[in-house]
Amino acid sequence: MGPDQALYVVATPIGNLADMVPRAVEVLQCADLVAAEDTRHSQRLFSHFDIDTPLVAYHDHSDEERTNRILQRLEQGQTVALISDAGTPLISDPGYRLVREARARGIRVVPVPGACAFVAALSAAGLPSDRFTFEGFLPAKAGARARALEQLAAEERTMVFYEAPHRVADTLDAMADAFGSDREAVIARELTKAFETFHLAPLAELAAWVRADSNQQRGEIVLMVRGAEKRKADELDSESERVMALLLDELPPKRAAAVAAEITGVNKKTLYNWSLSRK
Repeated sequence: MGPDQALYVVATPIGNLADMVPRAVEVLQCADLVAAEDTRHSQRLFSHFDIDTPLVAYHDHSDEERTNRILQRLEQGQTVALISDAGTPLISDPGYRLVREARARGIRVVPVPGACAFVAALSAAGLPSDRFTFEGFLPAKAGARARALEQLAAEERTMVFYEAPHRVADTLDAMADAFGSDREAVIARELTKAFETFHLAPLAELAAWVRADSNQQRGEIVLMVRGAEKRKADELDSESERVMALLLDELPPKRAAAVAAEITGVNKKTLYNWSLSRK
């Protein structure tokens, strides 16, 4: 018995085809249509599991007409599966518009869980994983990347990034500048494949290690960075300190603390005590 009529969001292996779950194979074999990020890339998967379901390309550049054609087939009672090149769709991969519109039209959307690169990386990295933030790909241009990292400098959760191999060394250098050269980080590369690599080191050391070995600048890459040390209750972040310093040039400490509290949301007493500690 095949899957019920719905849009199935199907995870596929990130490297090792043995990681394909049986339910995913059944859904792809029995669906009326599979919407794939790259139909040519998906042919290897289909050949391996003897899947002959029709494929249609669906990616970030697909127009509204392509989205509507898929939705019309769902509204006609057909079953459609959505896959990306590897891993779980919508995790830094296409599909958001299709899933969003399907739900808006009352079409069932069903996840078929499986491999996900950042989850696999985090599970074996040895960094705190009770709280983390997935940041996906950083901006490609150096200036925008530096600004994005600067905004994360005080983030206390473990940070997880995807990165292109030709940018990984520059990104690690930028991370060392933004977070400090001693901040602990892990590179996870080519997960589930023959040359799977994990390497944990302070950011400056990790950047140097990657630059010294061109093999570490190849393949699919996940970067993970330990979060900032939790601030003590009476410590201010850099932006609050900057605001207080500017206000203290013009206002007495109590008034400066009151105004800064409105701007930053930090407790007024904490701001006032900080001003006294500067004297």
